[in-house]
Amino acid sequence: MSKECSNAPKLDLIQKFEAESVPFVAKADVPSLFGHFTVYGFLEKATGKEHLAVVAGDIDSRKRINVRIHSECLTGEVLGSLKCDCRQQLESALRYIGEHGGMVLYLRQEGRGIGLLNKLKAYALQEQGHDTVEANHLLGFADDLRTYTSAIEMLRFFGIRKVRLLTNNPKKIMALEDAGIEVMREAHQQASNPHNLRYLKTKAKKSGHLLNFREEPL
Repeated sequence: MSKECSNAPKLDLIQKFEAESVPFVAKADVPSLFGHFTVYGFLEKATGKEHLAVVAGDIDSRKRINVRIHSECLTGEVLGSLKCDCRQQLESALRYIGEHGGMVLYLRQEGRGIGLLNKLKAYALQEQGHDTVEANHLLGFADDLRTYTSAIEMLRFFGIRKVRLLTNNPKKIMALEDAGIEVMREAHQQASNPHNLRYLKTKAKKSGHLLNFREEPL
């Protein structure tokens, strides 16, 4: 039997957040390969995107909560693409919160916010020798169009003010701190492979991701 959050939303709190930009919509228990989770669904009104908070254990907003903010990656998570480390990051985070408690905020912003089809166009440009940042620029996009406003609203829904953030991305840390959330970083680097090593090094060099490299065999 799954544990409910100790500060699970009451009806009046749910009604309050229905007036917000990213309201809570529904929740359900989800037994998973990675643990038993309660999954909360939110709707970003401005875009119509549906986001999830995958919660394990009790969420006591007085304490520091383990959190991973993760952006959707269909090619990695569904197709098992080796061009990125997104699937490994997601599965590692789910295992971590399944064991230690916390939440994964799953945001529907594929391809650093450019969408799935543009992401495939970027892949095609990478095949021609461009790195991931150059490919985005050639398509007319910035390096990274993702925002974390929805994640912040979701954390506020649970009353969370302090997090242990599983991330290598300083922009996520900055976004939460700017919103008044106290952040302690937990490194979240995964093993590289010959197909994603350049991609990871580009993230470190051009996007400031906090990564150390050790080439790993497949």
